[in-house]
Amino acid sequence: MSATNDIVEYHATLGPGDRALCERLRVMITDALPEAEGKVWHGHPVWFLDGNPIVGYHRLASGVRVLFWSGQSFPTPGLAKSGSFKAAEFFPGSVEALAELPFTAWLRESRDVQWDYKNIMKNKKLEKITSF
Repeated sequence: MSATNDIVEYHATLGPGDRALCERLRVMITDALPEAEGKVWHGHPVWFLDGNPIVGYHRLASGVRVLFWSGQSFPTPGLAKSGSFKAAEFFPGSVEALAELPFTAWLRESRDVQWDYKNIMKNKKLEKITSF
């Protein structure tokens, strides 16, 4: 799947190293989750399954952060807790460092383990919607 125009525009704002890393992330995400819809949401690329955010990345002062909205519930270790709810993150640092991480396992788990962020306001709480 090709990048949407808004993701291409996001990548164009990055320096060469960050752009290469984010492009590799995009390719890996779209290869592992071809059914996911990718778009810039709240200022950074995010992929959704049935309207539910599952994975995204963003350039911060400390580097490129990859966030899995349900990552705290993934069985594969290596992600750090991020804020409240069930989100978890990692900072790959480079394309080479990304290759050393279980990123494809986390991508598979992002499809299989989801908390319902799409309906959190309606439900007044975060509910698990899928599991292994």
